[in-house]
Amino acid sequence: MRSSGLHSFASIRACRPWRVIRPLTWLVGVLILLSFPNAFAQSSDFSAFWKEFKSAVSAGDKLKVAGITKFPLSMPYSVKAVKNKEDLLLRYNEIFKGEANAAQCFKSAEPHKESDRQYEIYCPFKETPDDRENAPIRFVFESSKSGWKFTGLDNINE
Repeated sequence: MRSSGLHSFASIRACRPWRVIRPLTWLVGVLILLSFPNAFAQSSDFSAFWKEFKSAVSAGDKLKVAGITKFPLSMPYSVKAVKNKEDLLLRYNEIFKGEANAAQCFKSAEPHKESDRQYEIYCPFKETPDDRENAPIRFVFESSKSGWKFTGLDNINE
């Protein structure tokens, strides 16, 4: 009788695989949950970045803009890419006051979501600032390991 009691206890313990699985399941669950805030926060992260970026451009804060730009910065067809921070500082007016007046455009521009990792802002030519129907100057922003960055400028008509 005593033997059957021990046997029953051993079989009950053997039927509790959750003791082994539970910590592993918990760990996997926590890791999954930790990854979701990043996926859900993409849009709000961009909103904060966009506010900071347009503020820096509006204020003409070249150093701030350079600090949130990914290099090399892609440029329109037949225009040499911006190699680094120093190059951006030298070419700042070409980028933000060239074909479009970025500071003026950014005041009312609405970000266009291309994907979870990319947003674009479209601006009209500076000669026709109110022509939102014809806004071919595209500013491109992408998510990176270090956050959102300004990654390109393009004229979609070229």
